[in-house]
Amino acid sequence: MTCGRMNSCLYECSVMHARFSPRPHRFLYRIFLFAIDLDELPLLHRHLALFSFGRRNLYSFRDGDYLPTGEALHHAPLPPVTSAAPLPHRKSDIGNLKSRVLAHLAASSPTLDLTGARVVLVTLPRVFGYLFNPVSFYFCYDRTGTPVAALAEVTNTFKEMKPYVLGPECRQPATGNSTQEKNNLSPAPPPPAPVSFALRTPKHFYVSPFSDVDVAFDFTLRPPGKNLSVQIDDYVGPERTLTSTLAGPRRELTGARLAWFTLKYPALTLRIIALIHLHAALLWCKRVPWFAKSARSADQRALYRPHSSIAQSAPTLSSAHPSEAL
Repeated sequence: MTCGRMNSCLYECSVMHARFSPRPHRFLYRIFLFAIDLDELPLLHRHLALFSFGRRNLYSFRDGDYLPTGEALHHAPLPPVTSAAPLPHRKSDIGNLKSRVLAHLAASSPTLDLTGARVVLVTLPRVFGYLFNPVSFYFCYDRTGTPVAALAEVTNTFKEMKPYVLGPECRQPATGNSTQEKNNLSPAPPPPAPVSFALRTPKHFYVSPFSDVDVAFDFTLRPPGKNLSVQIDDYVGPERTLTSTLAGPRRELTGARLAWFTLKYPALTLRIIALIHLHAALLWCKRVPWFAKSARSADQRALYRPHSSIAQSAPTLSSAHPSEAL
């Protein structure tokens, strides 16, 4: 069954990880992901037999699985000294997912006008009740349909979660067709040029035992269209040590397509986590240096749902300012 014209869709993707140092290692696998317009969740729930919103199903989406800004933030930076008092708890911090995303982005970029905004989440929901997303991506569009911000939500195998905001200042400037404009070949405006969001920021998060927590993440996120294309690199100083890419074409989200992908990519979530552990074992066999999670607990900052190995190492703050979670 189809849901008619809608923004939500599927992407059939190739995932590639390539490590350059201290030992080369590369692997590639295929997956599919949902791109869900958060306003369309009730529509998907009604019209897709294999997908449910807030209920059990083969694929199930739960608001509480994502961006828990109403929860305590572990090892949050201290508020600015100019602050007279802690920020009050906002209702939007514990509202539905879209309201949490918009509040998080608005607090990070106070000049951003999100009135009438739309949010598309690229993720894999629960499969047979089991959830694991190494990273989910939110793309925010203003009322005109222009992409204005993005957010990468990184989750490790300890179920810790950290959001990285790519606000308007991270948006790569769009450029039109300069030849057409110069020669005035057509009275019609040129099509909008592709845009992307780019950010290099200290990770301060334990993602892999083979990467230290103070390396830098370098994000390049392109708003999804006919294709999905994102890239996350690791940098140690000026040296790129690891690259991860996710790319693939758009597929219509229908009941038939979802059933076919279920057969084509069986037990997808379990396969992802199995591959993570398999290649971790291969890296260990290659004698790639290993970092214990508890070794630098103080450097694991601004994350949600801290593991017991670091939970007592630093205070947690409730309803921390979203702009501090960077």
